[in-house]
Amino acid sequence: MSLRTRRMVRGLALFSALALGATACGGSDDDASDRKEVSAADIDAALDKGGTVTVWAWEPTLKQVAADFEKAHPKVEIDLVNAGTNSEQYKALDNAVSAKKGVPDVAQIEYYALGQYSLTKGVSDLSRFGADKLSDQYSPGPWNAVTDGDGVYALPMDSGPMALFYNKKVFDKYGIEVPATWDEYVEAARKLHKADPKAYITNDIGEAGATTSLLWQAGSRPYQVDGTKVKIDFTDKGAKEYTDTWQKLLDEKLVAPINSWTDEWYQGLGDGTIATLSTGAWMPANFVSGVKNASGDWRVAPLPQWNAGEEAGAENGGSALALPELGRNKELAYAFVEYANSGEGVKTRLEGGAFPATTEDLNSSEFQNTEFPYFGGQKANEIFADSAAHVADDWSYLPYQVYANSIFNDTVGKAYVSGTRLTEGLKAWQDASVKYGEEQGFTVEQ
Repeated sequence: MSLRTRRMVRGLALFSALALGATACGGSDDDASDRKEVSAADIDAALDKGGTVTVWAWEPTLKQVAADFEKAHPKVEIDLVNAGTNSEQYKALDNAVSAKKGVPDVAQIEYYALGQYSLTKGVSDLSRFGADKLSDQYSPGPWNAVTDGDGVYALPMDSGPMALFYNKKVFDKYGIEVPATWDEYVEAARKLHKADPKAYITNDIGEAGATTSLLWQAGSRPYQVDGTKVKIDFTDKGAKEYTDTWQKLLDEKLVAPINSWTDEWYQGLGDGTIATLSTGAWMPANFVSGVKNASGDWRVAPLPQWNAGEEAGAENGGSALALPELGRNKELAYAFVEYANSGEGVKTRLEGGAFPATTEDLNSSEFQNTEFPYFGGQKANEIFADSAAHVADDWSYLPYQVYANSIFNDTVGKAYVSGTRLTEGLKAWQDASVKYGEEQGFTVEQ
């Protein structure tokens, strides 16, 4: 584990310990007043009065949303701060919470990380603002990610329903059919690598988010969470389907040992030596900006299925906007979050290239009929929207998933660089996650 990761983990551990302790001690009278129901009239009054809302977020489309919100509400100032991307911001947020100083009013938090903040009451339950009445506006995966029991701890900002991006030019050259199942995917990988030993069906050196997404699609539910009670088990049927299939790809050296988001990766996507990507619907913009030379070569298809005839989807990536409990100007903060993620700001963000979590936008003819010149004029949003509609809504992340993901390469990652089997790697990940959870005061079974 790198020094940077160790520091980040220590910060998360400190935050969890402090917040769990505060929760156990109970709230003050002021805390109770902060949890009163907030009406639309209360929010309107706050907007008329005005004030400053500090927003920590790295998502670029929020810049225009903030400007539009300020124009609509001249007495409100949105102080948009990029405090770093994902783990960098979480570390800064945890430090601010621990110091009880400089906590933002709104924070962007990825779905996999939200649980650690909702469990410890580090973010506000937005139900008192009426957020629980917005459930029908969102696709099942993102909404499930921001809720815990009756609580709503953020509003979904975007989503990452998965699809198969494939190089049609390469597939056509070697007579490879688009795989409808993962078994067919393995056969396609074999055929491709035999025809061109320099070409691979995909790249993979082990990545926590990709692994959990494919487990999700396979029906595996390795994490079960009930407050501070946690169960971790990577031995269910879905996990076996995933490991059996992916182990074949690793054993037969059918995946390129290349890190994603590197120059080598972009080169492989451009020259056809990496022929597919199984990832979220946010990927098209990255093709356009990073793989310009392959415009027209790539297409989008539904994600291969673990069993023929199924339509199971999964999410990969995505984040929400939450209100840190120690933030101020709660009414103004919520007004901005609802505007950005449920109101007029959604359209602005879509125009800026964001992928929606809102079902109205996912199902609109305007959205689904959008043609992607990069993908040969294909209406790829039809595939993305269908994937979003078939994401099971019973997936859970650990309340300390940020830490768990940080040790993935030290456990499961060994299966990509040594003789360790994927099942052994997942067991090591499980054991290390159990140990950490128990050290943090969780009751963990496996």
